[in-house]
Amino acid sequence: MAWAEWENAKAAAAADRQVSTSLNQLPGSPGGGQDDLVVHQDDLGGVGHEAFVLHGRLQKQADIAGAGMDRKGSGSTMRAAAELKASGFALGGELETTVSVWTSQVDAVLQACAHISNHLDYSKKAHAEDDAAIAASLRNRDGSAVPVSRLAEYFT
Repeated sequence: MAWAEWENAKAAAAADRQVSTSLNQLPGSPGGGQDDLVVHQDDLGGVGHEAFVLHGRLQKQADIAGAGMDRKGSGSTMRAAAELKASGFALGGELETTVSVWTSQVDAVLQACAHISNHLDYSKKAHAEDDAAIAASLRNRDGSAVPVSRLAEYFT
């Protein structure tokens, strides 16, 4: 492509381009109301519990570095790697690397499970406290609690 052709192509592209902003959004709900994310306390508790259970199972079943541990604290896989290295096999070093990478990845998953479980337990408790505080502060003129459906009138 010649230089003049390139400049013409750039000018044409610039002329066709319009600067605008586009917001991604969902279409309005059929009832005219505004839908929102809804999470129930039972849902949070269930996810947090499953994360806790997964953490416990992974801790017991995915530990290849500690499996078959001897009195010195060395697992059977690491002992096999040491024996292979001592006998001059390159596989020994590779097996050590595999155990190291595996252990690192299992630790990352364990940390994620613990974070999810702890965060959801905290969120569940914090939101319950927030709900109680809001319910206690919102009252009708006669002192009765304002129902949630009534609150929506103030935000639409």
